[in-house]
Amino acid sequence: MNAATSEKLKPLYIIPLTFVIMAGGFILLREGIMNQVLTTLFAVVWGTASVLLLFYSLNLLAQLLKTKQYNAVIPYIFIGPAVLIMGWYLLVPTIRSLILSFMDKKGLHFVAFENYKYVFTDSTMLISIRNTFIWLVFGTVFSILFGLIAAVLADRSNIEKAGKTLIFLPMAISLVGAGVIWKFIYAYRPAGDTQIGLLNAIITACGGKPHNWLGTAPANNLFLIAIFIWLQTGFALVVFSAALKAVSSEMIEAARIDGAGEFRILMSIIIPDIAGSIVTVSTTILLAALKCFDIVFSMTNGLYGTEVLASQQYKQMFKFLHYGRGSAIAIVILLAVSPVIWYNLKEFNKKEVF
Repeated sequence: MNAATSEKLKPLYIIPLTFVIMAGGFILLREGIMNQVLTTLFAVVWGTASVLLLFYSLNLLAQLLKTKQYNAVIPYIFIGPAVLIMGWYLLVPTIRSLILSFMDKKGLHFVAFENYKYVFTDSTMLISIRNTFIWLVFGTVFSILFGLIAAVLADRSNIEKAGKTLIFLPMAISLVGAGVIWKFIYAYRPAGDTQIGLLNAIITACGGKPHNWLGTAPANNLFLIAIFIWLQTGFALVVFSAALKAVSSEMIEAARIDGAGEFRILMSIIIPDIAGSIVTVSTTILLAALKCFDIVFSMTNGLYGTEVLASQQYKQMFKFLHYGRGSAIAIVILLAVSPVIWYNLKEFNKKEVF
């Protein structure tokens, strides 16, 4: 058997071997007959080998085609598995959630739009919608504002690197971790008790009375949003700092020579020049604010009027086991983020942010 014939016969045994390995590994993991350490090691090795074999097998099939057909097919072969995996983990659950949103609590009987009626008429849901809107407005606006101010000031400072590092550090903390940190800052004890919360300790040391920061609605939502802003400002700072480096220094110097003040330069030259980056950062933070759940869950668990759509979706689905209402809220959140995602993709296609 010559080399050419051997190459043509490769798909006959490589492809079946690939499917045997993929199916066998999946069955073995599903049975759970190994301990946790072995299961983890096996999953890593099996998963990596399966992906490599899959691409290799598909490439062998493509090589049987003519050169022109091979060049046309090969891009889809390499993105195909990723698209299938994304479809399985994103598209299928989305369709299932859409179907469940029209079903009853157990997902057995069709109830039409009853779940959506609940979303837009129940008092708790209306509070959640109101709070989510507050998160969107204040969380996004102030994250962008503080990030832009920090970027502009750091760009003209002698401690630029140190300043940016300190502002960016909160980005390394998870949302739950940030919630735990700030829970100690906002901690409240009745008057006369020792205050373990930083804010109330300062207030009582100055002769004031302690305040229940997280127990007073709707102001407590603003205190939660402050944590989100603290985290997102670093992200905005990094993007804006990179964008500011691309602003023409000659144009800024010419404006100064013409007598323009720093504020006029910022509004007329800098901001228009980095508008693409501002839009991108704004939409990214907007999405994060709309889906924010961790801070609310770790700080108040949605009590004292701090519920948001994401926390209500979690409770309806996993606490009250009402799959219909939970799915309806999830679809509402999806519809809310879809225009922002579409706009982001459109801007990326234009490559305005690069």
